Amino acid sequence: MTPENPASIDPDEGLRDRLADTVAANATFDGWTQTAIIHAAQGLGLSEGEAERLFPAGPLGIVEYVSSRADQRTVADMEAAGVAGMKVRDRIRSAVRIRLERHGGERDAARRALSLLALPLNAALGLKLLYRTVDAMWYAAGDTSVDFNFYTKRATLAGVYSATLLYWLNDRTEGGQGTWDFLDRRLDDVMRIEKIKSQVRAWPGARTRAGAVRR
Repeated sequence: MTPENPASIDPDEGLRDRLADTVAANATFDGWTQTAIIHAAQGLGLSEGEAERLFPAGPLGIVEYVSSRADQRTVADMEAAGVAGMKVRDRIRSAVRIRLERHGGERDAARRALSLLALPLNAALGLKLLYRTVDAMWYAAGDTSVDFNFYTKRATLAGVYSATLLYWLNDRTEGGQGTWDFLDRRLDDVMRIEKIKSQVRAWPGARTRAGAVRR
């Protein structure tokens, strides 16, 4: 399954990009609001009607567009770096780091976007965008699972990515080293849990008992 690419056949991609980039650049001050869209459109010489045509869903539409575009660019960077050939831990680490380091945008703008998505009416979109992001990461990392592992891998990465994103938003260490150290600790936790699960499955009689429970 390949990640969605809504801009691949979009004749207005260039114009849509410029408007989205302008809103994102000013989101630190104006937030992700309809007023911000109007100001951005005016700065680009567009009418308010043109901005509405490009993003009929308004601010949420721009947030979704920017997020999906960042996913696409993350996939391209991961494929160029040969991430799929790395060990699993290194794949996840590289995926999260590429997404935040290269395509996370300005921290204040990202923080305001998360605040918008955290509103009850927007929570479903926030979850959808999170799923798209981790699904794109696993796709670029070479994941071909179709069984239950498909879901567990994405749930695990969603937890690691979300926690690291929140840390990154407030990280002021040089080069963001605090974030990458935090990411390493979260990955250590995941690998430790996976090791314990493997040991439990290897216990004598564990499979027999598990089969009896399922029956």
